[in-house]
Amino acid sequence: MINAIDPNQLLMQMRAAQAQASQQIPQITTPSQSEGGDSVSFSSLMKSAVDQVNETQQASGKLKTAFEMGDPSVSLADAMIASQKASVAFQATLQVRNKLVSAYEEVMRMSV
Repeated sequence: MINAIDPNQLLMQMRAAQAQASQQIPQITTPSQSEGGDSVSFSSLMKSAVDQVNETQQASGKLKTAFEMGDPSVSLADAMIASQKASVAFQATLQVRNKLVSAYEEVMRMSV
């Protein structure tokens, strides 16, 4: 017999997962938030964003490996959520890169 999915319970679980995910999002400091009022260069900001994406992907890989090895402390849901977070972070970084490349190409096409 197939049990029906309770929409209210599913909605509560989704909201709890969303709240948990929003608490784990790393915050990038802007130049006004940095210590001493020093300006942050674009390259250092971009490097920190890429490093964070890399850390997310490595953590996802470790969770997947732990699940595949049968670690009882890692659930399939945890591994899949980490994988999706890494995928979304990578896709967002890829889109930023694409926009930067297109902006660079547009500037290079401008006549002086």
